Amino acid sequence: MTQAKHNVVIFLGPPGAGKGTQAERLAQDKALIKISTGDILRDHVSRGTELGQQVKPIMDAGQLVTDEILIALIRDKLADMDPVRVIFDGFPRTTAQAQALDVLLEELGAPVCAVPLLDVPDEVLVRRIVERGRQAAARGEAVRSDDTEEVARRRQQIYREETQPLIDYYSARGHLYRVDGVGTMDEVYDRILAGMN
Repeated sequence: MTQAKHNVVIFLGPPGAGKGTQAERLAQDKALIKISTGDILRDHVSRGTELGQQVKPIMDAGQLVTDEILIALIRDKLADMDPVRVIFDGFPRTTAQAQALDVLLEELGAPVCAVPLLDVPDEVLVRRIVERGRQAAARGEAVRSDDTEEVARRRQQIYREETQPLIDYYSARGHLYRVDGVGTMDEVYDRILAGMN
């Protein structure tokens, strides 16, 4: 096994910045497995698992799930992966999570390769999130509990308070680069690719 085969990308950016969409595209283009703790947690909630019942009230309130739960989910996902070729969407959210992830990746011999940060103004983010909820409702789909203006604004505040140290953490390690997240999906994606080269 050669270290060159590993590829670990961590997407950063506030809720509604388009991380999920861009991470999905990058995962397909670079043969990476997309790991979204949000998707994993929502799956548990929808299936009514013990974990889902535990985290649903936390998520509904716009709060963040504990580090212990998230790290356990990630460890489980990476356990049988060789080489480790992943893109993280929405994780880590704090410096403590980043440090725990670094320890896990070191055990696997798969260091972080790149950390793109999507920059989008708050008002644009809230508008996007509320619109996502409106479109889901118009299609007759269930609206995510976090697709309301009040919860969206609360999540932006939590993001700013808790994630700035994480931005500093990856910036200090030379992994982070900023990407203007306003524009068409193709424009933003091209900026992401340009930063990785």
